[in-house]
Amino acid sequence: MPIAATTRLALAHYAARRDALCPHPQTPAFLLSERGRRLAGSSVRRMFVRLSRAVGLRPANGSPRAGRGPRLQDFRHSFVTGRLVAWYRAGADVTRELPKLATYVGHTEVGLTYWYIEAVPELLMLATERQSGRADTGGAR
Repeated sequence: MPIAATTRLALAHYAARRDALCPHPQTPAFLLSERGRRLAGSSVRRMFVRLSRAVGLRPANGSPRAGRGPRLQDFRHSFVTGRLVAWYRAGADVTRELPKLATYVGHTEVGLTYWYIEAVPELLMLATERQSGRADTGGAR
């Protein structure tokens, strides 16, 4: 799963600035707080709510509560399911590719990534068709 050149560039700029501001971080984590520590999940979620309101992904309701709108895990879920659907449709060996995807999204066990297949009807249908040999994907089964 390659990262776009613009994203790599933005991450490289962040890393250079982070290293200049915090040359001796307290963690090996990539994203750091001002104190050189791993970002707290609650802080990340609060900032995501603020940013998603600012760009119109969720209504600005004047409340500190998150309200309705996308959550960070929704983006991860969309990415994983989109990648799996694309692999099934392309006839890829999903069993071989799944450990790569699991690593990419930070799952410690491949089984955690298999859950997406069961949770999304289209993926379950594609996986079932592949297993039964009915899928016309143009690739090996």
